[in-house]
Amino acid sequence: MGLCVLALLPSTWMFTAADGRLRTTDDVPRTDVAMVFGAGLWQGEPSPYLARRLDAAAELYRSGRIEVVLVTGDNSREEYDEPDAMRAYLTDHGVPDRHIVSDYAGFDTWDSCVRARKIFGVDHAVLISQGFHIRRAVALCQEAGVTSYGVGVQDRHDETWYYGATRELFAAGKASLDALFEPDPRFLGPEEPGVARALASAR
Repeated sequence: MGLCVLALLPSTWMFTAADGRLRTTDDVPRTDVAMVFGAGLWQGEPSPYLARRLDAAAELYRSGRIEVVLVTGDNSREEYDEPDAMRAYLTDHGVPDRHIVSDYAGFDTWDSCVRARKIFGVDHAVLISQGFHIRRAVALCQEAGVTSYGVGVQDRHDETWYYGATRELFAAGKASLDALFEPDPRFLGPEEPGVARALASAR
């Protein structure tokens, strides 16, 4: 019983940290920046799950609730480029290219949150992901210094959804360790003015 309690502590922390910070595209507070996490590519195009995240970001942009979209994902090898695929999708759906900023080293949720704060200077953001991931994203970004609201997009409960929901039980353990020890991302580097420039352009 004790082991079960310990195993559930990370998930309990995650749910508590995100409590009261989950919204929909209709009622999320107006925020300068939305942050979209990568979710895989299919033949160079956003996967259906990633496309729905990007659709939500485009909807928030069109409704005037955000001004800039920070796309964060994996570009660890030349033939796999999540951020550029995400940027292309958003421009095809009405978000001007100058209002999109790419983070090419968002290899996991913690890295994306820390880099948003330390590299891109983001201290407030709307986070967009699937419902099974959004609480972890909000909890980790809060720990990284990014005051966040989360929009969890809805998907049908297929095999991918159940896999993602199950994976979160294990990912919560890593997330709690990241929050406790606050490791540096795999890549950090110098500060980048992309978000500030995009906001200036938007205004």
